[in-house]
Amino acid sequence: MTSLMKIQNVFKDDDRIELLGAIDELTSNLGVVKTLGLEDKIKNQLVQIQQVLMTIMAGIADSYNQEHKLKDETIKTLEAQIDEMEALFPREKRFILPGDNIISAQLDVARTVARRAERWMVCVDRKFGVDKNAKGFLNRLADYLYVSARYIEYMNNQGNIKMEKQMHTQQKGALSMNENEIINAVLERLSLGQQRLSLDAAKKLIEKIEIEAKNRGLNAVIAVCGLDGNIIAVHVMDNAFLASFDIAMKKAYTSVAVKMSTKELGKLAMPGETFYGVDKADNNRLIIFGGGVPLMIGDNIIGGLGISGGSSEDDDALARFGAELFLQLQN
Repeated sequence: MTSLMKIQNVFKDDDRIELLGAIDELTSNLGVVKTLGLEDKIKNQLVQIQQVLMTIMAGIADSYNQEHKLKDETIKTLEAQIDEMEALFPREKRFILPGDNIISAQLDVARTVARRAERWMVCVDRKFGVDKNAKGFLNRLADYLYVSARYIEYMNNQGNIKMEKQMHTQQKGALSMNENEIINAVLERLSLGQQRLSLDAAKKLIEKIEIEAKNRGLNAVIAVCGLDGNIIAVHVMDNAFLASFDIAMKKAYTSVAVKMSTKELGKLAMPGETFYGVDKADNNRLIIFGGGVPLMIGDNIIGGLGISGGSSEDDDALARFGAELFLQLQN
């Protein structure tokens, strides 16, 4: 036997106890999701959802207390968040197999628990009555978790972590991006209308970097890619490591995919930081140690440079030398 707030001697298989247990399990699952390196916006939304679930639990345990009733605005806020997220990616019209990445997989687990809690709430409603807004919130919450999981999968598969952060910064204080903002973000990603890095420029840069690498006693692989992430040129110095060929290309790609150096990304990918686990995104193409830097003209990124052959510090130093040299070659 157990008890509710004002009711003693309640059987532990009572529908209300089952419902409270399911919501408690759901809240705990959302707590796990919060530890997995989510962007701040979604993490804050999950905190708000957990707080609402605690209110619902209090309403189940003390059904006559009006302070535990949800307001209509609570559901409207959740629906607005769903609409906002859906506008950021195309929905696939097929059955989804969970497990694309750890964050979306855990969100799918939370979604199934939310559905179970919703079924128990229907049972409780038939016997004891429940807050109608609490029922509506649980129903919409499962949809929110589904859309969140698909959104995370889409962004990971696009290898678009940095752009996603910028898009949300632009949205701050608004419910969703307008159509022009979405188009501009896509055009930026595709590098339409921006200067392109030529093969001739890439070869000249690689030639000068190789001279510096020899001076530093470094046998490196030097890779240059365009803003679209496609490799333009790769040079393998004598006695370079076999593995450096693939790593250098990935470093160049990473620097344009996230619009920062791979050393900077590495700091943000540490446990507990914003991009923890990002190296598992984009089919494991992202590198989180030094040696990759964007190539800039003014404020615009037009390509990426990847160096692999020494320590993370050595590769980063040579890559930064190459980026500065690239600027000099443009003058």
